[in-house]
Amino acid sequence: MSNINENFLELQESYLFSTIAKKVAKFTEDNPNKKIIKLGIGDVTRPIVPACVEAMHKAVEEMGTSDGFRGYGPEQGYDFLRDSIVENEYKSRGIEISKDEIFVSDGAKCDCGNIVDIFDKDNKVAITDPVYPVYIDTSVMSGRSGKYNKEKEIYEEIVYLPVTEENDFKPKIPSEKVDLIYLCFPNNPTGTTLNKQELKKWVDYARDNKSIILYDTAYEAFITETDIPHSIYEVDGAKDVAIEFKSYSKTAGFTGLRCGYVVIPKELKGYTKKGEEVSINKLWNRRTCTKFNGVSYITQRAAEATYSEEGKKQIRENINYYLENVKIIKNGLEEAGFTVFGGVNSPYVWLKIPNGMSSWEFFDKLLNEANVVGTPGSGFGPHGEGYFRLTAFGTRENTIEAIDRIKMLFCK
Repeated sequence: MSNINENFLELQESYLFSTIAKKVAKFTEDNPNKKIIKLGIGDVTRPIVPACVEAMHKAVEEMGTSDGFRGYGPEQGYDFLRDSIVENEYKSRGIEISKDEIFVSDGAKCDCGNIVDIFDKDNKVAITDPVYPVYIDTSVMSGRSGKYNKEKEIYEEIVYLPVTEENDFKPKIPSEKVDLIYLCFPNNPTGTTLNKQELKKWVDYARDNKSIILYDTAYEAFITETDIPHSIYEVDGAKDVAIEFKSYSKTAGFTGLRCGYVVIPKELKGYTKKGEEVSINKLWNRRTCTKFNGVSYITQRAAEATYSEEGKKQIRENINYYLENVKIIKNGLEEAGFTVFGGVNSPYVWLKIPNGMSSWEFFDKLLNEANVVGTPGSGFGPHGEGYFRLTAFGTRENTIEAIDRIKMLFCK
């Protein structure tokens, strides 16, 4: 008899964005002549920039020659990309990171889920709430969540860190000792941030408790304010306690190409049950060599091109395009009377739902009456109830039209 991993039975019935897709598909089937505008899922719409396309074309041509063909590449990533990451993401900010502390991957989503492979099942996990669902789901799959409490809509063994209007969307330091802490800033879904002083409190807590921070910075390219860190390693002591996840998906529009990287400093240590220190970098390298054959050469050349002078300029134009979209969303919702958050250092706007509606009721109202799709806050966790997320990754025309529809619906 082949027994299953029963932790999967503790997962909620459907992944958030799968549920949304099913609802939208049903509405489309019933209303084939209505134009639906999707500002829900965080997928980009701007094309891959010319500098990256040119780099991929060149790489394809290389692969078609005897001298330029490449088979298996290094599992950790090609040196040309890792060197570029060191120079442009870290050294330029005064951060000392070496290339053998960087592991190129097929995206931050996979890294955030896979990283738990190297940690003991009994580690206590703390997760901000509301939160990107992957953190919760992978904690459930790996057996760290305990049973699901349907009444409270929480997992019994996870420490939830509320991120709400009441605490200015800044999670409080846990009152108990935890071992793994998921943090994402700029935050998905709220679009809010922590400054260096606020982030330093988390680093200090982790150092005092020998905890590890799993820090997701997928949206750092959208930061506009000067006191917001682009990397947790801008904070003193962070290399002793933090793993950083970065992605080209939203920065360079690589949602379809799939490329990101995880940074694991050599200073970072885990412990055996006997208290012996173990290098986390070495564990992850060993796991990578066993379970991953690396990102394609063509894709890594495209990622390298994001750091060229022309690539940086073209990508900044795309990011500014989305930042203008987010201003349109934020300003339009405020004109319609909504209380909104985020939208300054992030492509997401987090709005407070009026009239006591639930977030799924608000979803249905927008879909049915304005034909606009967003993401219900409760899908990100119990403290997301009463809120709703809209994304700036649509086209300019669709963004303007969607906000006009919402204003017409709520300004009657």
